[in-house]
Amino acid sequence: MPERVHAAVIERELEWFYRTLETRLRLHFNQETSHRSIADLPPPELNGDPGAYARLVAEHDFGPSERLVLALALAPHLRPALLDPLFIRNAAYDRPFTEFGGLPAAPGGFLPTVETALFLLAGDSLEDRLLAGRLFGPEHPFQRDRLLDPGNAEGGATPGQRPLRPAPPLLHALLTGETWRPRFGFEFPARRLTTRLEWDDLILPPDTRRRLDEILAWMRHGRQLLDDPDLGRRLRPGLRALFCGPPGTGKTLTAGLLGKISGRDVYRIDLSLVVSKYIGETEKNLERVFAQAECQDWILLFDEADALFGKRTQVKDAHDRFANQEISYLLQRVEDFAGVVILATNLRENLDDAFTRRFESVVTFPMPGPEQMRQLWEAGFGRAYELESSIDLREVAQRHRLSGGSIMNVVRFCALRAVTRDTRIVRLRDLDEGIRRELHKEGKTA
Repeated sequence: MPERVHAAVIERELEWFYRTLETRLRLHFNQETSHRSIADLPPPELNGDPGAYARLVAEHDFGPSERLVLALALAPHLRPALLDPLFIRNAAYDRPFTEFGGLPAAPGGFLPTVETALFLLAGDSLEDRLLAGRLFGPEHPFQRDRLLDPGNAEGGATPGQRPLRPAPPLLHALLTGETWRPRFGFEFPARRLTTRLEWDDLILPPDTRRRLDEILAWMRHGRQLLDDPDLGRRLRPGLRALFCGPPGTGKTLTAGLLGKISGRDVYRIDLSLVVSKYIGETEKNLERVFAQAECQDWILLFDEADALFGKRTQVKDAHDRFANQEISYLLQRVEDFAGVVILATNLRENLDDAFTRRFESVVTFPMPGPEQMRQLWEAGFGRAYELESSIDLREVAQRHRLSGGSIMNVVRFCALRAVTRDTRIVRLRDLDEGIRRELHKEGKTA
């Protein structure tokens, strides 16, 4: 039922767009029409209508001009035939009318351009055209929030000849009613991070929890501070946080849970697809992620951040100079990022000092103490498995210092052993062997 209502909303919008386009063409060619201006055709009411389109219009307070541009950009994807009237040719020159703009779209369709939108909104009026041109400036939501993707003017083309397309997130939301999530790959080198755990499953020291609560407070109330007419002028948008601590202490899990509890997607940058040996390519790869993340209110996670945000070195050759330029770009881009970015590292001392000074929050994830390890052991086995009477998890936590990640590896090992015996009972010898294996990985002995 919601899909049917949403489709009806867009249907009315496209019908209004077509009547407006038809009126613009009649006015342009001095043909008979009952309207003196396209302003005589009011847009349909959207008050109370559900769906992504109505929410978009309400959120940005779009007026008739913005709605016409949106409908024009959506028409090739929803009702291509609505643009067929723009195929008429100028008989005097045996060519399409220049003022209509547009590009050929396979197969045989019409792809509107910025020029098409200016014609629709302004006709022959230069004053109206200049006013309409503001809709395509960098500060308008069409560009600022990346709602439309007008592409690039290539081959010496004017800005008006840029194709007018809805950005993929907007098109996906309007066509499906679902949140758009990019596909992982070279064009978007980041994977969405999810977890089935909940915030209460985090077992961390009190000081670490307090600092995480501060991050959550910003994520919930930061917009209120930025909108303050006095304080907002002095605050930087976004939040930069550094998670540092040994492997397996919960840095990545915490980032995923911050996203889950705040209702934001978390994307972990894949350094193998970001870092390039070619000059400037690393910056380009990262910019694709940053640009999309800002518009979608995502959380960006740089795991093993010291590999990308390492210290700048003394310049001895061209390689050093370009490496330092790359780090300087990253420093500036992270500082300008209007969302939440988290850098996680096992080696804080390897990060460039300029980065650490710019973090609003530095959260240390220490190795768990005996009491926290006992809680981790108990949470790991849960109620699904029964421990042999000879197993005392409190005593195990006192004897062996393991990270949360290592503890879960042991739990996995013990549970697998129990399942292969067709039982739910965890034996002490399996627990001891699992612990020895984890300690061996770290070069330690039990």
